Amino acid sequence: MGNFSIALSGLQANSVALNTIGNNLANLNTTAFKGQTTSFETLFYQQIGQSGSGDAIQLGAGTRVSGTSTDFSEGTILPDSTSNSADMALAGNGFFVVQQGGVQSLTRAGNFQLSSSGNLITQDGQQVMGYPAVNGVVNQNSSLSPITIPVGLNVGAQATQNFSIAANLNSNATVGTPYSSPVKIFDSLGQSHQATVSYTKTGTNTWSYSVTLPAGDATGAPTNNTGTLTFDSSGNLIEPTTTPWPSGTAVTVGTTILDSNGNLERVTSVSGTGTTGGATPAWNSTVGATTTDNSGANQVVWTNLGAGSSVANPITFPGLADGASDLTFNWNLNDSSGTPTISQLASASSNNGAGQDGFASGVYQSFVVDSSGVITANFSNGRTATVGQVAVATVANTAGLTASGGNNFMTTAASGLATVGVAGAGGRGTVVDGALEQSNVNISTEFSNLIVAQRAFEANSKTITTFDTISQDVLSMVR
Repeated sequence: MGNFSIALSGLQANSVALNTIGNNLANLNTTAFKGQTTSFETLFYQQIGQSGSGDAIQLGAGTRVSGTSTDFSEGTILPDSTSNSADMALAGNGFFVVQQGGVQSLTRAGNFQLSSSGNLITQDGQQVMGYPAVNGVVNQNSSLSPITIPVGLNVGAQATQNFSIAANLNSNATVGTPYSSPVKIFDSLGQSHQATVSYTKTGTNTWSYSVTLPAGDATGAPTNNTGTLTFDSSGNLIEPTTTPWPSGTAVTVGTTILDSNGNLERVTSVSGTGTTGGATPAWNSTVGATTTDNSGANQVVWTNLGAGSSVANPITFPGLADGASDLTFNWNLNDSSGTPTISQLASASSNNGAGQDGFASGVYQSFVVDSSGVITANFSNGRTATVGQVAVATVANTAGLTASGGNNFMTTAASGLATVGVAGAGGRGTVVDGALEQSNVNISTEFSNLIVAQRAFEANSKTITTFDTISQDVLSMVR
């Protein structure tokens, strides 16, 4: 008689396969869902004899589910139609780290949202974990903490402390020719003022300047708001300096000092150690002439640049009409590499830009996430602030992770502990902001698998029907 348990084991195993396929199809549109497959193995075999040649005659006892494996391959990453910055996808290896009730989980689903208090959370309310930023600097050596966006934060105003202007003054201009450069600056209340730097050519390679505010903006008398800009024969600004003679000091080419005649002297060549003499040399007062100091083995040659520019800092405007603190700021004549930003060349005078470090107050507006997971908040005054960095974790064996629902996975002894770091480092993928990873389920494959599992289930049910008929025939023999 047939053994019903064999066919029943087939029904049970293929029911699991059908459920797995059904679950895959049900999650076809679930963010970052990872499809699963069911595998089978045989049950034990019973030896019921042997053939004449000595080969074992064995009878199988059926089948069972040997495991379900998860496909952790990356799903298609599609950008949001609304470019929602709270939506993130991982391009490459890794998982986002989320936490609820002190328990951390891993997820690939980056369809996050903001709570009313600014916490970045999952759809189920779990907190998205990352590294905090202090004064705009992310500390990756700190413990993980919930990512918080400064929703509703109002940043205070900052008065201008430094400004710079990139401009060219026409060397062919006649004496008395004016030109001006506008620059917007801010006071301590965040009120903007349109400052104007007015230049007037006073002689060959020389321009006077005056920094002014609109009438009525300040009632007090300004200080250090006038001066002189001097250029060399190549149109380069001769920067102001008050550095005195460096007696007995090693100098290098480019060192600039103020000589006893009030002219600037620049080192144009050195030999030996380039150490200056102990006594001040007799300076050649002719512009462009050289003076040799310490004429022995350690010779230093200085070139007269002429009178340097006269630019006094800080510039101050007291008695602001809006009640703000006195405006006090510096005019930076060089860029970050030390190159003067104002030149005098034989072309039309022009303004090529202006910069300053003040700003009005502003309120939080939005945030963006870069490829390494650094979150930057944007404010209405154009300012930005780094508020944190999303953590990304990897495990040694992803197949050992267990699904815990809600698009989450938990580590096990088989997966190994999670190694937490940041995106783009240590083999971790990068963050794609304003996009979501789609389910990696292939509908065509699942339909094929569904047909196979259905046929297997039907075949096993047919086996039970056949065994039942045989059993009835046996019972009829007794009657």
